[in-house]
Amino acid sequence: MKTAETEQHATLWLVDERPVRMLYAGHRWRITNVPTRLREGVWAMPLDGARAMYGWRFQANDEDGRAFVFDVFKGSEHEWHVHHVYD
Repeated sequence: MKTAETEQHATLWLVDERPVRMLYAGHRWRITNVPTRLREGVWAMPLDGARAMYGWRFQANDEDGRAFVFDVFKGSEHEWHVHHVYD
């Protein structure tokens, strides 16, 4: 399994507070499994102390059927970032 660490913006659509779709790197992604919620203990970056950091790990497929696993974290109020991509 290859992994790539990245810090790119993403747009997530949530239903019942869980990700269902994502726009990332110019592609539309459909989440194809049950997302796992990630808390600050899994991130290898310092927290600013003012907010608890959280994110999601999920598998998603693009329009061409390619599947990847993503770790995404919430930035500011409406901002999401892709932190890891696993193929």
